[in-house]
Amino acid sequence: MPLTAEQEAEIAAARSARSETARPTVPALETLLFQPLPVLDHGFIRVIDYMGDDGAIVQAARVSYGRGTRRVSEDAGLIRYLMRHRHSTPFEMCEIKYHVKLPIFVARQWIRHRTANVNEYSARYSILDREFYLPAAEHLAAQSAANRQGRGDVLDGTEAARVMDLLRGDATRSYDHYVEMLNEDAPGTPRDPGRRGLARELARMNLTLNTYTQWYWKIDLHNLLHFLSLRADPHAQYEIRAYADAMLATVQAWVPGAYQAFLDYRLGAVTLSAGMLAAVRRMLAGEPVDQAGSGLSKREWTELTAALAGQARQGG
Repeated sequence: MPLTAEQEAEIAAARSARSETARPTVPALETLLFQPLPVLDHGFIRVIDYMGDDGAIVQAARVSYGRGTRRVSEDAGLIRYLMRHRHSTPFEMCEIKYHVKLPIFVARQWIRHRTANVNEYSARYSILDREFYLPAAEHLAAQSAANRQGRGDVLDGTEAARVMDLLRGDATRSYDHYVEMLNEDAPGTPRDPGRRGLARELARMNLTLNTYTQWYWKIDLHNLLHFLSLRADPHAQYEIRAYADAMLATVQAWVPGAYQAFLDYRLGAVTLSAGMLAAVRRMLAGEPVDQAGSGLSKREWTELTAALAGQARQGG
């Protein structure tokens, strides 16, 4: 993810600027502010701004004017209680804004989470960069035979080489045609002064979905944690999970108390259905229980036994 000299200068200027404030700040997150955290081959996330901290969650829950004299351990216990019992409103008091650079196909998956404020780079007004996502060899996998939304065995040899050639060739050729249709002064492409170019809003439709786009994404902590509970899960597609993992690091720096509670009660937890819970109670009572006598479907039984065995769920 190389940055241009202009981008590095812009980031350095933003990080060197100082604003006086009376509101709470988080030193650990301040050190990350504006810095791009690499994701995939050309992508990144970076924190642009934030509001609130663990104390803001506690303050909202207690509806107090100040932070009071309670100990940190008591505040942590309250945050854990709120997370455990899914009291969402106090977590909505904290907000964060990210600058994200991501492939278009990941953006289309991401935008389904309609609980954030989004402003995307506009290819109607600007020319997209010649940057495409190409999977690393270990992520170039065949379609899973058991999961319609997931990946199976990793491709290798001539199969993998052919797929990579197709991905790279199609993206490059489409971008070359995109620039040709624009007939503008794009880097490395001379403009034909005798020909009018196609409108940017039309030329962009020829680009492949692995082309990179960018956006600003602002969200409150409650909805961010919901996003992460889905996209940092092993079932999530690898590419969006890579962004979720990078975001988890920023949440840990920002609200460490809420982050640990989230790991314990959401991301690392398992929800049991009423039928699953009944089966577990029978097992604890010493009764032998199998799938046929459990009242659970084969899929539910597999999920229950995997959870009880502590097996990580696998996804594409």
